[in-house]
Amino acid sequence: MTELNNPDNDDPFLVQYQPSELKIASEFLSTWLPFLSRDLCRDCTKTLSDRIRSLSVIVELKGEDKSGDSPKLNDKVELSNGNCCSDGNCENNSVGSLKEEDDTNSIVSWKDGTPGWSETPPMSEASTSGFHSERHLGMSWADMAQDDELAKEEKELEQQELNKREVNVNDSAGDLRITKVVGKPTTLAYEQSEYNRFMNVKRKKEFMCYEKVNGKLTNILQGLELHMDIFSTAEQKRIVDHVYALKEKGKKGELKEQTYSAPQKWMRGKGRVTLQFGCCYNHVTDKNGNPPGIVQDEMVDPIPVLFKVIIRRLVRWHVIPPTCVPDSCIVNIYEEGDCIPPHIDNHDFVRPFCTVSFLSECNMLFGSHLKIVGVGDFDGPIAIPLPVGSALVLNGNAADVAKHCVPSVHKRRISITFRKMDEAKRPIGFIPDPGLQGIQPLPHELDKTRRLNSPKSEPYMKRRPFDKEGKMEGRRFAENGSQSEPDYTSQSRRPAAYQRRIKENIGRADG
Repeated sequence: MTELNNPDNDDPFLVQYQPSELKIASEFLSTWLPFLSRDLCRDCTKTLSDRIRSLSVIVELKGEDKSGDSPKLNDKVELSNGNCCSDGNCENNSVGSLKEEDDTNSIVSWKDGTPGWSETPPMSEASTSGFHSERHLGMSWADMAQDDELAKEEKELEQQELNKREVNVNDSAGDLRITKVVGKPTTLAYEQSEYNRFMNVKRKKEFMCYEKVNGKLTNILQGLELHMDIFSTAEQKRIVDHVYALKEKGKKGELKEQTYSAPQKWMRGKGRVTLQFGCCYNHVTDKNGNPPGIVQDEMVDPIPVLFKVIIRRLVRWHVIPPTCVPDSCIVNIYEEGDCIPPHIDNHDFVRPFCTVSFLSECNMLFGSHLKIVGVGDFDGPIAIPLPVGSALVLNGNAADVAKHCVPSVHKRRISITFRKMDEAKRPIGFIPDPGLQGIQPLPHELDKTRRLNSPKSEPYMKRRPFDKEGKMEGRRFAENGSQSEPDYTSQSRRPAAYQRRIKENIGRADG
């Protein structure tokens, strides 16, 4: 195998994949490198690791990975001295060889009909919206990485909503019987995986920017929180693809009229596409005279299942409190140059509310007074960077005192803002979504809770026998709950040899 020092950005195989897919592949292969390199010689292992590393380099060359968090290969991979290439024909036996004669012998054959894989079809052109149709008929990198937990949760929530209640009508008796269908319990492995990811979320809650408000020096950022690493690369791709699919449905008229909005792009910063779910919201007084806020007599589409899964994660991972579970959301789809002018979110929505960012990082400006310098150009005292996949929570002064805005973005961006409606402002006929009820945050000490509730603690209790009066031997407790003196009655039942050793030790100590 020859060492790959210079990654080929125009490799005929790699050009079939988007940079986001290559990044997922790099993360997946980096994790599996110890297994993939097992029994390979030192040179082959090094070349394999270089080839995997080159994927992230290609992503950077294409300008899609500005976060600087490229996956790191396992430094503990053992470089074997095996004789995997003892025949001296390493190039022909290469794992990544795509030569015609070696195609049937490769680990992943593209023509042998291996289950879960199929020949890659020709790449389709991207639509102007940025949405790419599925090009791969077989398993995607997101499936391989097994890091798209949203997909599994989405399917489970869909199934729960379909089978939540089974209605059986007894014609003879004329009564209605409702049988609740209980979903499959969450597996222990998935629960532990979710807990590990939850504990690795980075959180910043101490933001400070002091301005004079009503003559008093005030921290206008009090109540602002930034939660990072909420979504994996695969999950971000899934969400972005779903947003663009919804946008296409809106363009085709397959969504309710007020759900999809695409103002004509008559000037810079005015072409932002929006999708509203749960309620129709006016930023300004509309043509019918409705003031800014929730329009109670207009209906929009309900929150999509994937977005409900996102809400459940935000609550379970302590981003949004369970007392303020969102029941509406607005999606903003930015093209280059689009912006959001300075504003304070309408009080038809309770606090806190949350904005999740995708596709590219941008700054959000805050200030009690934000200046409009030009079209899409604003000035304020502080700018907060919003990393890709992060969630920004606005509460307190950050939501009610400070205005916020997004200046003209330099790259395509998607934001989803989740908000809970004031119950008095909800649309007429609004019914709370059953899938968003009863969500509870994950405990901070999952392992400790398991140990306390684990059946393993029962044998310990059983090994402490009860005396003749039905009381447990050992340390007793008074009726008022306080701990009394230990009960030493069990010592008389100890073997005679044990009691003799105790007496001998006491005698030596006295002497």
